Order: sequence, then C-alpha cells, then structure tokens
Amino acid sequence: MIIESSLDEVKRRESALKIIRSRVRSNGRTSIYDLTGLAGGFPLLDGDMALLETYAGPAVFEDEIQRLGREHLGGEKILALNRTSSGILAAILALVQDGDEIVHYLPKSPAHPSIPRSAELVGASYREFDDVNQFKVGEKTSLVFITGSTMDHQVVDETNFRKVVELAHEHGVPVFVDDASGARLRTVVYKQPRAMDMGADLAVTSTDKLMDGPRGGLMAGKEDIIDRVKSKALQFGLEAQPPIVVAMARALENFKPERIVEAFHTKDETYTALKEDIPSIMETPTGFMMKPEGFMAEMGAAGVETCLSKKDLAFVFAMLLLEKHSIITIPAVGMPGASATVRIDLASKDASRIERQKLIDAFKKTLHELKSIASDEGACRAVLGTSQDAQRKN
Repeated sequence: MIIESSLDEVKRRESALKIIRSRVRSNGRTSIYDLTGLAGGFPLLDGDMALLETYAGPAVFEDEIQRLGREHLGGEKILALNRTSSGILAAILALVQDGDEIVHYLPKSPAHPSIPRSAELVGASYREFDDVNQFKVGEKTSLVFITGSTMDHQVVDETNFRKVVELAHEHGVPVFVDDASGARLRTVVYKQPRAMDMGADLAVTSTDKLMDGPRGGLMAGKEDIIDRVKSKALQFGLEAQPPIVVAMARALENFKPERIVEAFHTKDETYTALKEDIPSIMETPTGFMMKPEGFMAEMGAAGVETCLSKKDLAFVFAMLLLEKHSIITIPAVGMPGASATVRIDLASKDASRIERQKLIDAFKKTLHELKSIASDEGACRAVLGTSQDAQRKN
C-alpha cells in the first residue's frame, strides 16, 4: 500500500496540481480537460467587482442569493457557506450535542467523510445504513442525514427518501439532506422533487457540482434551523465570503439543465466502446466510471501481481491519465477522503472540447500503462509523487 493517510493524499494532490500548473503555464487552459464535473467557475459581471467587499458585498447580494437559492432548493431561508462540508459541520455544531447520535441513510456506503468526521468533533456517535429496511432512529438520535447522490453518483430512491423522512419526523428528529450533486442529478435526470419539497428540514448543495459556480455550499432550510446553523457558521468562519456569494448568485442565474440532459442521453456510445475491452467499466447518469475494485479486477484478469491496494491502483491510473493525456479526474486532485473512483463526467464543460475517440483511446492506453507498472512499487510511487522516506514519516 502506498497511500495510507490523509497526508499521503495531500502529497498526491500536490503532485497533480504541479502537473496542471506546468501544463497551463506552458500551453494555456485549453491544454487540459477537467472531466470531474466539479470544475465550477466564477461567472462574475463587471459591475460585481466593485462590491466584493467584506460588508458591502453581503448587504447588496443577500436578496439575490435568497431568491435564487429558494428557487433552486426550496425552503424558507438560504445560507451561503464556503464549502458543503462547512455547512455539514455548522449544522452538526448547531443541532448535535456530545453523547448524541447521528444516523445516516444513503444509497450506497460509504458516506462523504465530512459527516462522520464532524460527528466525531462534537462527541456524537455515528451510524450509516444503505439498506432502508435496517434504518433505525434511536433514543439519542438528534439528526438524520440522507445523501441524495453518493460520491459515485448513485441516486437515492424517492420512496426510500420519503420513508426515512417520515420515520425521523415520527421521532421528532430533523432531517438534513446532503444533496451536493443530487440537487441537480435527482431533479434533472430522475425528475425527483427538491429535497425541501419532500419534507427535509435542511438541504445543502455544492455550487461547483454539475453547475458552473464556485466551490461553495448553498444551504436551504426552515428559517429557525437555518438561523441556528448560521450562528455557528459565523462563529467558526464557515460562511461564504462576498466573492463566493455573488459567484453563486450568477451561477444560479445561468444554470441550465440541458448539458446534464445531453450527457445523460449521449453517454452510451462512449461507455459501450469502453465496456467491450474493459469489463469493469460502469455506467453513471452522466458518463462512466471505474471503481478501485474494478482496477484490481483488471489486474487479476491480466495476470498482473501487485502489492498496491485497490485505491492505490485508482490513484496511479488517475495520475497517469493526467500526466499523459491532460485529463483531470477526482482521484488525482481530490481532497483527503474523496472517492477513489475514476469518474468521467460528460456533463463537464470541457467534455465538449475532447473528441470521444480521443477519450476512449486515452482511457485504454492508461489502463495498459497501469498494468505495465503495477508490479513495480517504485515506479508507482514516482507517478504519485511520493517517496519511501515520506511514507515512513507518516
């Protein structure tokens, strides 16, 4: 195993960013292809720039973010945060006490790490379920989470969503929906209602996921609960600053679901072409993916022996894909704890710039190269930008 800690993941991310920085400086932004579906952006207008101040900005843009946020998410009140994870932390700080329990229902475990880590910070116990028939609310449960779409874009069943909300409310427990990408995947592709319209008390989405906004968290909820969360957010510096708030507002104004819908309807040709040669490839709502287990299966099928973990294989593949073909995926640039699944999102802005055959060839060639070095730990460490000495220090 090579990547064994959060520090290892930080080093891997730094290596990826170094490649991106070098590529962009030498050949410009169009020399790379961000296919994460998380590229985001800051779509500011000229008139916005003069108001990006500490106090004037929030005063001027508050009405806009409230109106546009409610249109997108529903609810009574909106809170802008510097990240979705910040919103999760702020809500847990506001609603959960030491000794309480948080329970979480999601389509497929594991959860985003920000939820159990935030639970640990306040001294709460944490349980998660991906089988709705086993889901339980206990006497000490003070907050229920639902994930609308997992890190690998598995979407919650609407009937199960409503069942969990009903069960939580029977026990007087509020429901918080982590709808980071689900606020668009669920509603645009699967025609589900907004989380707040299905009885949630809070919902948060990432304004860089499947839309062209900044990396920030947009929370909607019942007014009294939002006020409590906002108080904690302000105390701990978790609130979004003016540039993020106005960029969120502009992204919401500009949001059009057509790109997501197009990706949903056109992904099949690319996916099918890859599936013929790579059985472990899996389909997603807006593209395709390869899980760590898939990389290990492909090594086994090719008779490749390796000491690398399945996640190591995914990380090495993602770094090779970036280095050799300038394609950015989450396992190369993701934060510690992010999914190690290599997911290609054809709803990404950059997907329109890369020919489908070029993408197919890049994926196949990278898998071939991974097979050629997977048995050489030193070569894999070099790709990841780690060293044996750094590994010992961890």
